[in-house]
Amino acid sequence: MCLPAPSSGTVLCDTDPGTFPPLEEAPVPQLQTDSRPATARRSTSADIALIAVFAALIAALGLAPPIYAFGNAVPITLQTLGVMLAGSILGAKRGTLAVLTFLALVAVGLPLLSGGRGGLGVFAGPSAGYLVGFVFGAYVTGLLTRRFGERDGATSSFLGTLAATVIGGVLVVYAFGVPVQAWRLGLPLPTVAVGAGLFVVGDLAKAVISTLITRGVRRAGVRLPD
Repeated sequence: MCLPAPSSGTVLCDTDPGTFPPLEEAPVPQLQTDSRPATARRSTSADIALIAVFAALIAALGLAPPIYAFGNAVPITLQTLGVMLAGSILGAKRGTLAVLTFLALVAVGLPLLSGGRGGLGVFAGPSAGYLVGFVFGAYVTGLLTRRFGERDGATSSFLGTLAATVIGGVLVVYAFGVPVQAWRLGLPLPTVAVGAGLFVVGDLAKAVISTLITRGVRRAGVRLPD
């Protein structure tokens, strides 16, 4: 039996089997696959799901009607509670991303803020500073909760989580909200600060509720990695 040589085109016969050159193998195409470990892929999917869930939670808390008390242009809402929970439970990074996701949906026009408000216009109104404060408040809450809210002892852990929530979810939010509100309304900063101080008691109550929920989640054994 004779076969053509792959490279030269000449015909070689089997009288001398050693004369056959090795057949050239066709290259096998390499399929590109995700080189990350399966645990990393699962972690990313879980992070996205958690961020979406807490963004939805903040939006759902906006279903409660806003309360405009003492003639204040900025309403009392439950959405600050969602911001506190996002930071204390998800941590600084995921909590911030959850708030940013929520605000992005508001910016494109979805009426997710309390009272059915939405669109870019809300970022130019009296509440704009508080919305920006949501982002930084969630980050600081998550950061401080990881540092002070996971100490040994139930009392120390509760107080650490509460302090982190008050600093991030109340003080930081007010630090952005009050000056912008004064600027947008053309009012003196002390006047707006006094008016905002009337809502501190309600925000402290939200901080306590957020701390209780966060501690309950921790006692259930749920602890997200940083």
